[in-house]
Amino acid sequence: MSVWDAIRREYIYLSSVLRTVLMIRRLKPEARRTIVDVVEGWAQKTPNAPALYYLDTVMSYAALDARANQYANWALTLGLKPGDPVALFMENRTDFVCAWLGLFKAGLCAALINTNQRGQALAHSIEIVGARHLIAGAELASCLPETESFFTVKPQFWIEGSDSDFDRALSATSASSPGCTPREHVRQKDRAFYIYTSGTTGLPKAANFSHMRMLFMMSGFLGALQPKPGDRLYDALPLYHATGGVCAVGIALLSGASLIIKKRFSVSEFWSDIHKYDATMFVYIGEMCRYLLNAPEGPHEQDHHVRAITGNGLRPEVWPQFQKRFAIPRIVEFYGATEGNVSMLNYDGTVGAVGRVPEYIEHMLPTRVVRFDVEKEIPVRGPNGLCIECEFNEVGEAIGGISTKAGRNFEGYTKAADTEKKILHDVFKKGDSWFRTGDLMRRDALGYFYFVDRIGDTYRWKGENVATSEVTQALSVIPGVREANVYGVKVPGMDGRAGMVALVVDGDFDVLALSPRLRLPHYGKPVFLRLQPEIAVTGTFKQRKVELVKDGFDPSELPDPVYWLNPNTDRYENLTPAIYADIVADHVKL
Repeated sequence: MSVWDAIRREYIYLSSVLRTVLMIRRLKPEARRTIVDVVEGWAQKTPNAPALYYLDTVMSYAALDARANQYANWALTLGLKPGDPVALFMENRTDFVCAWLGLFKAGLCAALINTNQRGQALAHSIEIVGARHLIAGAELASCLPETESFFTVKPQFWIEGSDSDFDRALSATSASSPGCTPREHVRQKDRAFYIYTSGTTGLPKAANFSHMRMLFMMSGFLGALQPKPGDRLYDALPLYHATGGVCAVGIALLSGASLIIKKRFSVSEFWSDIHKYDATMFVYIGEMCRYLLNAPEGPHEQDHHVRAITGNGLRPEVWPQFQKRFAIPRIVEFYGATEGNVSMLNYDGTVGAVGRVPEYIEHMLPTRVVRFDVEKEIPVRGPNGLCIECEFNEVGEAIGGISTKAGRNFEGYTKAADTEKKILHDVFKKGDSWFRTGDLMRRDALGYFYFVDRIGDTYRWKGENVATSEVTQALSVIPGVREANVYGVKVPGMDGRAGMVALVVDGDFDVLALSPRLRLPHYGKPVFLRLQPEIAVTGTFKQRKVELVKDGFDPSELPDPVYWLNPNTDRYENLTPAIYADIVADHVKL
């Protein structure tokens, strides 16, 4: 890197950070300013400016504010106490934003329910936060009867859409502002949302999400992307999730720009939508980008005015291809967990990095990487009982220092036990507390952080740690591999876990040629292959692994073709029940 490149890098970083710091300086626990004040300000200043696009409708800032007022005035008739939650179970559309904004105006908070939840999980998500009322979209109303047997106390269901009684009641409700009195008790430290974990390892957990954290996340992107009135941000991610429902919404509403809401992500409609709405930005999840890259070429891929995109999970092997094929001028990758206090942005677009925290700014963003025992799944401690910080480029768990400052507090979950599991005590000195991200990362000498794997996904085989992300990256360049989901499975009598991968392939895939083509050490090559028609994902496109791990590798129990890596031939061969029995009996050495 030349001197001028280094100067440019530091200028981009410092100027972006400075802009962000100036925006968040008003974020204080006792401050009263919330997103309500921002939207009301735009409704007064630019009432006719477009706030939300959905399908063929446009909602102005004045109309957004008025609709939110109707929700607020309706909510005030429910007899709820200040701060009480109302659950929101609705697919992406304008009323989703209007509803939670109206609840804020009424001094209440919103529980953003994952629209994929059903039965016990859905009832649990509502009941765990103590919600006595649920606003459900008409498109999801059929899911509600099956929850009733799981409630201790059934909440009141309000069905929005399809000209329901609730719709008519809302339309008859005043669109005038309820004023500041209903929310006069609200401070930035108070809860705005409950946002839920995916529940892939059990029932969902509800994470607390304050107004201060909400504004902190929203403001961070303003310094990086510099959105302005006239920008249009395309959002095809779920509004119940932090990336789609907080980051994307905040980029638009804080800057007076427009948010384009898509009901759900569609590969075939994506670039047509970008062209149709003349989007200037969009938010992404890494898997979404991979889907787009795997799709056949189509019109409007480069016929657009997109100037920047932001999101997380864009894999290093996908990044350059995606940026070149779709002519994306700027990619701002970020890192941040919904419930966590570790957040960072990759301001200058360094490929593969999830963010950057140079040493000279660590006091403002205390994020470190500590040594980690993959087998025991706990950080390593030295003779003094304290954790050991990793050297540059050494893989360990990323942690974030907990304090009362904006963005550094860990607000936790509804259950204290769940909160405590995420806190690491006595890390670098007795008495300190740090948030555990659950992610393995490495940090280079310039302060760039690189995601390696989720804790629990990395497994140990043949005495070596194997990161599923590295195996996935090696598989991604193999002809015919469309998708790969890598995980570890227990083999009776063997230490650690053997690598296994669920693959979606096309006609170019040659299983016999796979092993020689894999640029991995012998211990890193998957021992077992499972060919599936599709990979199961969560509502935010994260690959589901728990069910695959439980399925194991017994071919007689699986509906899909299964192969094993024969160490004698270094070829993947059909795994028969007889060979499986020999492996389990330890007659075949893997």
